[in-house]
Amino acid sequence: MSGKASGPARSELDPAVAARLKRDAAGLFPAIAQQYDTGEVLMLGWMDDEALHRTLTTGRCTYWSRSRQEYWVKGETSGHQQWVKSVALDCDGDTVLVKVDQVGAACHTGDRTCFDAAGLDAVTGDRAAASDR
Repeated sequence: MSGKASGPARSELDPAVAARLKRDAAGLFPAIAQQYDTGEVLMLGWMDDEALHRTLTTGRCTYWSRSRQEYWVKGETSGHQQWVKSVALDCDGDTVLVKVDQVGAACHTGDRTCFDAAGLDAVTGDRAAASDR
């Protein structure tokens, strides 16, 4: 299910949905994939209108590959499918949240999520301590 190598294709995305989207200069917007039943954040991919249309109408996550300049259906070659459970736009219309049932690894490295790497050192906050001030 690949697209044109010259760039994203024209889409049949519902015009009401398309009107709510804010895209970058290449016509893309980030799509966050989250495991529907645990809330685990799996990955961030890129979509255009056509990738979102395919995701909404096939039940499988479709992304736009910026490096290969083509559409790709998650798991089409690896077997690590993402089955769509729900899709939502954020309040600004510049990010899509796709809740999925992930089969196998979400990351191309073979990790369950793209965020399994070692955490970054960060000072953590404490809500209770802040409210005591």
